[in-house]
Amino acid sequence: MQDILIVVDMQNDFIDGALGTKEAVAIVPRVKEKIVFFSGPVIFTRDTHPENYMETQEGKNLPVPHCIKGTEGWQIRPELDRLRKTEPVDKPGFGSVELGRMLLEMNEKEPIASVTLIGLCTDVCVISNALIIKAFLPEVPVKVDAACCAGISPRSHDNALSAMAMCQVEILNSQGET
Repeated sequence: MQDILIVVDMQNDFIDGALGTKEAVAIVPRVKEKIVFFSGPVIFTRDTHPENYMETQEGKNLPVPHCIKGTEGWQIRPELDRLRKTEPVDKPGFGSVELGRMLLEMNEKEPIASVTLIGLCTDVCVISNALIIKAFLPEVPVKVDAACCAGISPRSHDNALSAMAMCQVEILNSQGET
């Protein structure tokens, strides 16, 4: 059995770039520590948008260009990127069906004991991916380390954690306790 860590969208634009927050900046050291001390596979996701982002549905609803493929803002934070052992899962939207499929295949080869998510933003991409993973692997415990996540605001972060808890996602703190 293997435990999997998913590092969601720890990219410059979400940390201190176009959509950055002080809460996102604050979690970077905890995210790094979680990655360094995690004993199983670590998979990074990367929000990836085209140059015509403003013409997309997301761009019309969130008119802030961010994570445009190839830009500095699209890059994973350097101190975290150095810890990466595989290519990130590029995702054009909030959640990644590709990530769900990848985890399903991994589970068929070697059973997954749990999947833990950390990263940004709790209230958009973390929650979206947590629920996709639950759909692909309904019998695998899905966890979110709240201390290694940040939302668009502290309130929306807390709301997302509550919503995930209602969907049987286990909410942890940095020490792995419920």
